[in-house]
Amino acid sequence: MKKLLRLLPLALAAGCATGKPLQRYAWVTGLNPEKAAVYRDLHAHPWPGVNRMIKECHIQNYSIHECEIDGKLYLFSYLEYTGTDFEADMRKMAKDPETQRWWKETDPCQLPLPSAAAQGKIWADTKEVYYLK
Repeated sequence: MKKLLRLLPLALAAGCATGKPLQRYAWVTGLNPEKAAVYRDLHAHPWPGVNRMIKECHIQNYSIHECEIDGKLYLFSYLEYTGTDFEADMRKMAKDPETQRWWKETDPCQLPLPSAAAQGKIWADTKEVYYLK
């Protein structure tokens, strides 16, 4: 019991390391049907350096889902961010040469929604309306 009590402060400190709660992000974009197979294959065999950079940028539980609605393909992306400065980590990722090469492969496969295209983005932001912890 004494050992457990000595470890409790360490466990509490580890859980409060960032002092900031986990942040959840989700986006949506279209998927070009002519390039859907290429997109699926790229993600079935992700480049190790890209995965490494995602983790270095404090991202966990990252997933991309595909859905067909009225004959059109869409991608839904979800991630959890554990860092303290999301924008800085996204700039770090954008500067990574291997990630830049990855995006040159994946970007042409995607069809931005009008709201994202108007902002020069590929993925449209979403608004969280429900969360159960």
